[in-house]
Amino acid sequence: MPAGFAPIAGLKIGHAQDERALTGCTVFLAEAGMTAACDLRGGATGTRELAALDPAHLADQIHGLVLAGGSAFGLDAAGGVMRWLEARGAGFDAGVARVPIVPAAILFDLALGEAKRRPDAAMGYQAAEAAREGPVTEGNVGAGTGASVGKLAGTECAMKAGIGCWTEPCAAVRGGTAQVAALAAVNAFGDVRDPATGRLLAGARTAPDSLELLDTAAALRRGSAPQSFGRTAGPALNTVLVVVATDATLSRIEAGRLAVMASAAIARTISPAFTRFDGDVLFALSCGPADASRNLRADVNALGAAAADAVAAAILRGVSQAHSAGGLPGLAG
Repeated sequence: MPAGFAPIAGLKIGHAQDERALTGCTVFLAEAGMTAACDLRGGATGTRELAALDPAHLADQIHGLVLAGGSAFGLDAAGGVMRWLEARGAGFDAGVARVPIVPAAILFDLALGEAKRRPDAAMGYQAAEAAREGPVTEGNVGAGTGASVGKLAGTECAMKAGIGCWTEPCAAVRGGTAQVAALAAVNAFGDVRDPATGRLLAGARTAPDSLELLDTAAALRRGSAPQSFGRTAGPALNTVLVVVATDATLSRIEAGRLAVMASAAIARTISPAFTRFDGDVLFALSCGPADASRNLRADVNALGAAAADAVAAAILRGVSQAHSAGGLPGLAG
């Protein structure tokens, strides 16, 4: 498959960003609803309405999903997406109103741009307006606008990262071949490592004017301590947010297993992964058709293996497609 997020029928994706403040949001929309689950791995997550993803929850589908910068302030973006969906009659039928179910997760990017300008409801609505089924833009866009990696020595020694996408096919499906597409907003405390070669691609640098990589995991083992919170903080400024979507039909239990299996890719590519300074969350979305005769029924183990490969590639592209910004160098120049 070529690089990118392959179109998944019924799923639209849109970005909006504030390039001056270096922050933004990315939205996923399915007006007809989609099955969703998530896997929380980081020690510093910031989320909204994740209870709706529990298999026991009354609402069995969601209608939108928001990834945003701005730390917890960025959760406001989901309100704009709710308004956009409500205006189109999408949502859980509560009798007197249709209530769009829109979970959200955030990353911390406040130190790179302007801390007082964050994603809000207006930006969420703008991203919903921009959402399409076509190609998804990568790099310094949406939730990845202010993303960076490698904060052990502080933000000034980090590198720019952003949004990356990849798609893998899965032929172990009754009814055809399913697509498994991944989008990652890469904003890790640690470094990004190519699992095929073991080589560090981006991360903490030895000095602000150097491109030599420190190797965060090795430095931690030697006793280096992360800098404290603040304008140049290391620990505060992290989180890898990932969405995996498939056109295979999954139950909520199966979507949950897909999310768990796909999370393995974060550990393959981020070094170290899932720290107490990261808010890592991986969402799994199933947009299988409502028409049972057209359902693609996949073995979730095979689908999970494909998803992990797609996520790993998406994370690598999250750094390879990022341009320099906010004083941080990016691999895309």
